[in-house]
Amino acid sequence: MARIRVLVVDDHRIFAESLAAALAAEPDVDVAAAGSGPAALRALERAAAEARPYDVILVDAELGVPAHGGAPVLPAPRQEEAALVDGISLVAGVRAARPGVRSVVLAEKDDPLCAARALQAGASGWVAKDCSLQRLLTVIRGVLRDETHLPPALLTGVLRELTTARKHRTESEQLVESLTPREREVLRCMVAGLGRKAVAERLFLSPHTVRTHMQNVLGKLGVHSTLAAVALARRAGVGPAEPVTVELAGDVVERGSQLA
Repeated sequence: MARIRVLVVDDHRIFAESLAAALAAEPDVDVAAAGSGPAALRALERAAAEARPYDVILVDAELGVPAHGGAPVLPAPRQEEAALVDGISLVAGVRAARPGVRSVVLAEKDDPLCAARALQAGASGWVAKDCSLQRLLTVIRGVLRDETHLPPALLTGVLRELTTARKHRTESEQLVESLTPREREVLRCMVAGLGRKAVAERLFLSPHTVRTHMQNVLGKLGVHSTLAAVALARRAGVGPAEPVTVELAGDVVERGSQLA
């Protein structure tokens, strides 16, 4: 029997332990649990290094978000770590680094906008946290067959959000295309978070010239701040001039019945 390796990623201890224990009772499922995004990334990396990659990750839609407006349900030393990677960011990171791993988002409520963002980030499914175990197993096995699973009640809203996002992306792409090659380089540096001096050093230009290019970029994009320019650039699919490497640390428990 082919076994399915599942990683539950949720910072709510009771839910994570209960779900992992339920999945572990299935004869063809191996399950582990991680209490934060960084912990999940470490688990995925270690599993890949040991040639035991995970097949599916189940990610809390509100990973790292304070519960009911209060503090995260985590021991104090891990609160900062958990905030480093939210659920949607984790899905996007896994899609980029581990394309063979399927992501399913677990949500307490239906949210078309959040579900659309999850799909855009690379999620293969969106499931209510209070669904039956049988329904969750159906989704897990379905995404491994390259199926996409959404609750029927969400379909119209998600399609509307995706259509709107595509329209905004097209408009943003057209604006970016109006830039000169040098202005696009400057924009990519802005997306990377580089200041005027750093951009000048990177592109071998004077700070005054960089300032002029930045002003031209803002004018052509029709925005009034660097933050707005960066947001528009990201919608258009413009990446940073250089990757930003963030070293993350976290703990992971390899048994579904325990979550550190």
